[in-house]
Amino acid sequence: MSEESRVYDVYQRPLRDLRISVTDRCNFRCRYCMPEETFGPDYEFLPKASLLSFEEITRLARLFVGLGVEKIRLTGGEPLLRKDLDVLVHMLATIDGLNDIALTTNASLLKKHAMKLKEAGLNRVNVSLDAINDETFGKMNGRGTKIKPVLDGIQAAKDAGLQVKINMVVQKGVNDHEIIPMAEYFRHTGHIVRFIEYMDVGNSNGWKFDHVVSKKEIVNQLSERYPLEEVEPLYYGEVANRFSYSDGAGEIGVISSVSDSFCSNCTRARLSADGTLYTCLFSSRGRSLRNPLRNGASDYEMKDLLESIWNKRDDRYSDERTEEKVANREKIEMSFIGG
Repeated sequence: MSEESRVYDVYQRPLRDLRISVTDRCNFRCRYCMPEETFGPDYEFLPKASLLSFEEITRLARLFVGLGVEKIRLTGGEPLLRKDLDVLVHMLATIDGLNDIALTTNASLLKKHAMKLKEAGLNRVNVSLDAINDETFGKMNGRGTKIKPVLDGIQAAKDAGLQVKINMVVQKGVNDHEIIPMAEYFRHTGHIVRFIEYMDVGNSNGWKFDHVVSKKEIVNQLSERYPLEEVEPLYYGEVANRFSYSDGAGEIGVISSVSDSFCSNCTRARLSADGTLYTCLFSSRGRSLRNPLRNGASDYEMKDLLESIWNKRDDRYSDERTEEKVANREKIEMSFIGG
């Protein structure tokens, strides 16, 4: 990808990463994402006709790659609820210039699909796992699901040759007591646990500043048990601060959107399951790509639209976050555009 082909936003941030939600449905009801009282049995999810087809997703992905995207992550909801996901992965893997295809999943269904996804061209999985204790995990996923199916999915991914990272959203008074047990469980496994500050994504999770366990608190707690050494980022725009265990037992990461914003080098765009493009995880509104796509727009017209949207992007929400702004801003739900 030549620098002339890349697109940049108002703050000269390049477009390099694309998150694609393939479904707004999930088999869990995690309180920070899809609380049961909001996403109950009567909640109306997107009808099948509203979802982008695999062909539409692949066409848009190819255009995004032409503008500088190097990595694509498939998200949800829970993406493994989308039938034949490996077919989409195979289609994306044929795109010249796409260097990495990843998947974010709760892993409860991963055991069945891991090998097929790897053979189709998937490179990595990020597993959302907020506790290693069955009781805490069951409360957090809102379904009482035990941890064994998730651990089985992680093992299946490892056996298939997929790189695995574990994402833990840390909430004060809810699962912060699980920080050390999570670190202990995954030390020496080769899997990186990334501890994520609880963020105000969407409007239904009742987020407040005092629910956040900060990066500093997480690192201090871990360092008391296992001394850590900070590691340089692997690439421009990496969201996690990296730390290695001094005893050589592996690595952890901390994602600190609240206490230590990384807006200045954010390179990510998000495409919802119904084909709406969002330029920030905390967006209030997006731009439909499905409508022009289905109304016959050419590749040239679509690429021009994508470039225009990114050129005008000026999102800096985490830099500007205040209690008042959180309370007064309507944001798209995380289950709609992925994490």
